[in-house]
Amino acid sequence: MIAPTLALLAGLFNQSAIPQERTVFQTGSTYKDRINLRADVAIVYGIDKSMPDRIRAWRAKGYRIHLMTGVAWGEYQDYVFGRWDGVNHEDEAQTRSSGEIIGHGKDVFYMSPGASYGKFLAEGVNRALEAGVEAVHLEEPEFWNFGGYGAGFKREWSAFYKEPWQDPSSSPDARWRAAKLMYFLYRRALQQVFDSVQSYNKAHGTHVRCYVPTHSLLNYASWNIVSPESSLARLNGCDGYIAQVWTGTSRTPNTYQGVTKERTFETAFLEYGIMQNLVRSTGRSVWYLADPIEDNPDHDWNDYRDNYHATLIASLLQPEVSQYEVMPWPERIFNGTYPSPEDRSKRVPIPQSYATELQVVINALKDMKQSRSGWIGTKGDIGFLASDSLMFQRGGPKASDEQMGHMYGLALPFVKRGIPIQPIQMENVTLPGYLKDTKLLLLTYEGMKPLTPDVDEALATWVKGGGKLVVVDDDADPFLTVREWWNTAPMHYSTPRKHLFELLGVTDEASLSQVKVGQGTLLRIKKSPTSLARSTDGSQELFDKVSALMPEVQSRVSGSLVLRRGPYLVGAGLDETTAKDKTLKGDYVDLFDPALVVQSGVSFSSRARHFLVELPSYRKQVIAASGELKDVKSNGQGWSATLEGIAETNAVILLKVPKTPSSVSVNGVDLAPQQYDTKHHLLWIRFPNSPTPQLVSVKF
Repeated sequence: MIAPTLALLAGLFNQSAIPQERTVFQTGSTYKDRINLRADVAIVYGIDKSMPDRIRAWRAKGYRIHLMTGVAWGEYQDYVFGRWDGVNHEDEAQTRSSGEIIGHGKDVFYMSPGASYGKFLAEGVNRALEAGVEAVHLEEPEFWNFGGYGAGFKREWSAFYKEPWQDPSSSPDARWRAAKLMYFLYRRALQQVFDSVQSYNKAHGTHVRCYVPTHSLLNYASWNIVSPESSLARLNGCDGYIAQVWTGTSRTPNTYQGVTKERTFETAFLEYGIMQNLVRSTGRSVWYLADPIEDNPDHDWNDYRDNYHATLIASLLQPEVSQYEVMPWPERIFNGTYPSPEDRSKRVPIPQSYATELQVVINALKDMKQSRSGWIGTKGDIGFLASDSLMFQRGGPKASDEQMGHMYGLALPFVKRGIPIQPIQMENVTLPGYLKDTKLLLLTYEGMKPLTPDVDEALATWVKGGGKLVVVDDDADPFLTVREWWNTAPMHYSTPRKHLFELLGVTDEASLSQVKVGQGTLLRIKKSPTSLARSTDGSQELFDKVSALMPEVQSRVSGSLVLRRGPYLVGAGLDETTAKDKTLKGDYVDLFDPALVVQSGVSFSSRARHFLVELPSYRKQVIAASGELKDVKSNGQGWSATLEGIAETNAVILLKVPKTPSSVSVNGVDLAPQQYDTKHHLLWIRFPNSPTPQLVSVKF
């Protein structure tokens, strides 16, 4: 293929000329009318021979083009079997203790990246650069924690640690060291690709960006996967992330008040939160992913829709983020069949109402960057710390709690009371201003450890400056004995907590419960947070102690979480709580309602999910549209625009108009009389959608 001219690329990558990339989706398919989502960006997946043709097809339909390819696995047989460099790399496959290779089929392996693996990936990415993509997404750098037994990994161990390989399951120290090496190997591979892209940019005068789509830290730790996570933001050439949070990750069970079950909304809220705090203060950006279905093809359409609402609302409750991957794999959503809610033995295509709703939501997500936002009845100034080392203590021996009680035991007592606690990325507390809006922090070193001593130093400075730190820890974690900075000369601490307390000037631990430190306060609860999660009264115990330290949290307790984003209100009702439901007065349209009816007052009862347009404060004429509107014209005689969407779906436009229209037409053909609300001056226009623009006209 002929590479784009420098003049063309200079135009493509002139940052001042780039429209805002608010919504994206990823697909392995070429363009088809049935997946014409009209998001801003189509992310073409895979670097196989069909890639250039797929790029051309999507670009021809007006999409901006990014590339995504897997980092941990893919169709990389040329590398594995030595056709790329003449060296066989089969021993770089992730391998179980039994000798079984971990993979996705016959010869597609999860890789333990050797020294040249990133260079191989870079050559494939380079072909996409020559095809003119504007950004590259290197997804899911994943090392299964049970995969540290291959010959390649053992070789890397010797080079990295200057000592013979140890069986990761032989001791906490060996497990920790294996995970740190896994973490390093993917960071090295990604830096090789980033460096290659930067070299290409320099040589061609382009500005191709690099992103890493990755699961959240909480999910990777829960699923026993090691990934570089926060360290990537410190690599040269990394522009940010896609937060791969969806039903499949968020329905992973956790324990609260002694009950282990799925809590999709609450888990998603915390997953999106840690991804936002991954980039905050770093200058990087993040897109939030939500999936209208999930990888498991055996749930019914009602299950998919309910959990989509839960995860999407959880993402919208993070007002700092306004970029979204609206779905992965639209081909499986709009062309696949899944169990019918009425008869699970039958597999049926997507319901028309859901297809229309999704297009309405996609269009609304382009409008989430609002100048004003704020919580209704609460504040977001409480956090709990989470370190990448959460991933280092998974797997035997003496692994951290399977349900991640050391994290959820601290977080869920607040989420369940309608208090938007934020996961704080521990590695980022050293960044200037990172904790400036945080009033109280919960911390444990159970299940994780600070990777560097400057974390403790930053926390001590924050407390002395007025912060309230609650340490929940019984110093019983077996991983406190691993060879690390706190117990290696010149350090001499049995736990990094003691190092932190020394920096705080606290030495009398025997009588310590609460103590003033500078302008701040330290409270120690000498218990395991996992024990609090497993106890029926552990949640109340923690909340009572925190509210005694910060009394204002008592007034924030609610049976829901609701956030205003400009004229939008997004929120979720909570279960497992005795707090009262929240009811909002006024006139609203819920974008999750396929009929888009006007609701006078909305209640956030248990497990309710709402994506609301507040009609009195909404200033635009178009309230909702199931597709992309262009060429909008409006005057006293009428209104017109073109609408383009997905083939074989139903279109809807909800429009503010001053009076009953005399006619409504599509492509010059009058429609039957459309629904008009004289009280609210709203017009609902419904007609068959089209993947080519249709002219919609309203006359008075």
